[in-house]
Amino acid sequence: MAGERYTEEFKLAAVKQVTENGYSIADVAKRLGIPTKSLYSWRDPYGENAEEYQANQSSNEELRHLKAKLKRVTEERDILKEAAVDSICQCNTFVHNLFWRFKFQCFSWSLI
Repeated sequence: MAGERYTEEFKLAAVKQVTENGYSIADVAKRLGIPTKSLYSWRDPYGENAEEYQANQSSNEELRHLKAKLKRVTEERDILKEAAVDSICQCNTFVHNLFWRFKFQCFSWSLI
């Protein structure tokens, strides 16, 4: 049954048959009429190591969130840094050119 959604209770009961009762995944899947792939994928989040799996998932989610935030902040910093450099260079270039023109004019007049 492609695309069918199963309830949490159903998934938990199916996994319990495998973990607690010792039935094979293929047998349980055949009896319940679900794909074996689904039962294999439910084994980690609903099986014996469910708490460890949930803790690992939450830490992975937090890590993913922090990496995305770091990427965004780094991009913002680079944009601001580039804007500041452009602003400084343009301002300094103009002031620098005025300074040297004024100095050259003063120096030229003193020679005459």
